[in-house]
Amino acid sequence: MDNFSKLFLVLISSFLLFAPSQAQDCSAYTFSNNVYTACNRLPALSSFIHWNYHQANNSIDIAYRHTGVTTSNWVAWALNPGTGRMDGAQSLIAFRNSTGLVYAYTSPITGYSPTMRPGTLSFRVPSVRAEFVDNQMILYATIELPPGRTSFTHVWQHGDLSGDAPQAHPFTGEHLSSYGAIDFATGRTADTGATGEGSRQRKRNVHGVLNVVSWGILMPLGAMAARYLKVFKAANPAWFYLHVTCQASAYIVGVAGWGTGLKLGSDSPGVERTTHRNIGITLFALGTLQVFALLLRPKPDHKYRFYWNIYHHAIGYAVISLSIANIFEGFDILDPEKKWKQAYIGVLIFLGVNALLLEAFTWFVVLKRKRESGSDKYPHATNGMNGVNGYGA
Repeated sequence: MDNFSKLFLVLISSFLLFAPSQAQDCSAYTFSNNVYTACNRLPALSSFIHWNYHQANNSIDIAYRHTGVTTSNWVAWALNPGTGRMDGAQSLIAFRNSTGLVYAYTSPITGYSPTMRPGTLSFRVPSVRAEFVDNQMILYATIELPPGRTSFTHVWQHGDLSGDAPQAHPFTGEHLSSYGAIDFATGRTADTGATGEGSRQRKRNVHGVLNVVSWGILMPLGAMAARYLKVFKAANPAWFYLHVTCQASAYIVGVAGWGTGLKLGSDSPGVERTTHRNIGITLFALGTLQVFALLLRPKPDHKYRFYWNIYHHAIGYAVISLSIANIFEGFDILDPEKKWKQAYIGVLIFLGVNALLLEAFTWFVVLKRKRESGSDKYPHATNGMNGVNGYGA
């Protein structure tokens, strides 16, 4: 390799190393009113925190930048002096109100359904203001930290406005990982939210896979086995054992998926009361009823078997319908790559087409057997009046 080629490679390598660092270097941003000696690019929601720490009085001047928002969004940055994240956070909130003015204020967060109304924080905030420039909201504040404390959990968010009232922020994606640890004296930060979100994401993926396989695939397959295979005389009683195997497997795997969902709900209290969770609890209850119904299944010739069949079929089809609806609710919450949702839609289309074909074939076989049964019962019937009276009546 000649010297020119070596020089070219060195320049390219330097550029590749330098360019990302520049793109991620928050210190390159300049403010019109102040110079901040420390900053950190936050790992979620395209946000940045800049600050100056004053050791003499244990206070900080901060500038929190939240990019990629619009005038219909509110933004918030908060410190939590306790051990939690959202609950107990002492927050700074800003939005552009209906008159076009940027409004900034303090608001303590108590619980997971906060009103985000103005209120006094547990520490003094002598000044707070905000500005909206270039599709980013910038919060400025002076904060007197609690005595002897420089390290905290900090939280940041954005959400939609309804008039001049901040609404709940989304509980998906980066909104669940927008927290971390920060020490204003040393400048050390830790992206604990990103690390925790990675673990939660894996749990959500496991939860989704278990429920799609159980409630969304095995359960419909078991129902199809019971409805369409028993029309074949050679499939009796194999269809029954296949039906029970599919449904029992679906229930066992589904209970595992339900359990992971409860764990995810307990780890994220702010999202525990959702349509997805309520449907999941309903599915578990109905599935458990089906299991007990199997234990109480009457004999085929029992006088209550007709009513048991109505109950069993109604609950079964309700479970399948709710399962499919809840899986799509889960897709909206999990927000995976489109290919996974499309793949499940493909599975449903495949099952639906097969169900239609088998339904038509089942009716063909049943009607044919009825005709043959009628012919056997009235072997001398013709196409004339006797034939009509013998079969049609």
